[in-house]
Amino acid sequence: MKSDVVIVGGGVNGCALAYRLAKKGLKVILVERRFLTSGATGACGAGIRQQWSTKENTKLAIDSVKHFEKFSRELGMDIDFRQGGYLIINHDEKEVEQSKKNIKMQRSLGLDVRFIDRDEINDIVPILDVEGMHAIGATFCPTDGHANPFKTTFALAKAARRYGANIMTHTTLTDIVVENHRVKKVKTTNGSIETDAVVNAAGAWSKKIAEMVGIDIPNTPFRKEIMVTERLKLMFEAMVISFKDGIYFSQQKEGHILGGLPIPEEREGYNFMPTFMFLTHMAKTLTRYVPSLKYINMVRHWTGFYDVTPDARPILGESEEVKGFIHCHGFSGHGFMLSPKVSEVLAEYIADDKKDEILDSLSLKRFKTGKFTREKSVVG
Repeated sequence: MKSDVVIVGGGVNGCALAYRLAKKGLKVILVERRFLTSGATGACGAGIRQQWSTKENTKLAIDSVKHFEKFSRELGMDIDFRQGGYLIINHDEKEVEQSKKNIKMQRSLGLDVRFIDRDEINDIVPILDVEGMHAIGATFCPTDGHANPFKTTFALAKAARRYGANIMTHTTLTDIVVENHRVKKVKTTNGSIETDAVVNAAGAWSKKIAEMVGIDIPNTPFRKEIMVTERLKLMFEAMVISFKDGIYFSQQKEGHILGGLPIPEEREGYNFMPTFMFLTHMAKTLTRYVPSLKYINMVRHWTGFYDVTPDARPILGESEEVKGFIHCHGFSGHGFMLSPKVSEVLAEYIADDKKDEILDSLSLKRFKTGKFTREKSVVG
């Protein structure tokens, strides 16, 4: 087999890139060792926000929302995108100071976002206990929202196939052949593929893929746990998050409350088993925020992985060491919400040799020089 590009990973970023590249006329093969959305995409909280502390993440998110707003029409499938906003709780003056600094930067990029006084919080989410969650203020962006990660990914994959992409599930990448510092071929459990370009979109397993070409990336897998409750009447639209407590939760259109937070004792590594500690910690924290949820039933609980970088920002672009090896990982829990713009930027680079400036600021080399800015607006 031959292909212009081989994409490793069948999550939302891999499928979005397959769609964009195939639409540009390139021959694309995507390989996924299990099934589409079997990694972080299928375990995520489905949130889409534009409120960040770094310009790169904010720009990626703002442009991604513009794509999310038209994806259902463009892809021919309803992805359940809705914009109920994100309410980010502030608990102390230090958070308020950072929030106001963030807002200034975000507004300079055209984002509709504002600071909300303590007394206004219940105007947006009436069921919150402002006293119990120790809130002194919040930020709110009404164009933040949610989408269904399964529907989004499968819509992208279906569109990619329409343009000729070959999506090979249950296919494991076993090796990447490099000659004279250039990608030449990949080997899989379903045969070899000659190619000049490999995109590493393997999420929490991206480090293992990079090792196949002798590249060490500073990514670390961290287990994240998430739960969903029984259906309730619709009570609020916004996603509620707190960077200090690490909690996030929203109500889905079917009525479920979906949310998560890190357990204090979490360690890096491939830990798949859900924990009872999460259940107790989540229940205690969530009911402090919303006491009225004390007697509802939790119906499901699962784990996923963050692919975490030292600055909580993604690693994007072509390797300096190996020509044709392209990074698309390290999203640190935010791959779903950034995928529309990330895939557009990488597709333009691969197909059109057009290099967005964001590829320089988010390249792997920033960790070698030590010149990077940590994203402060992260949960967990």
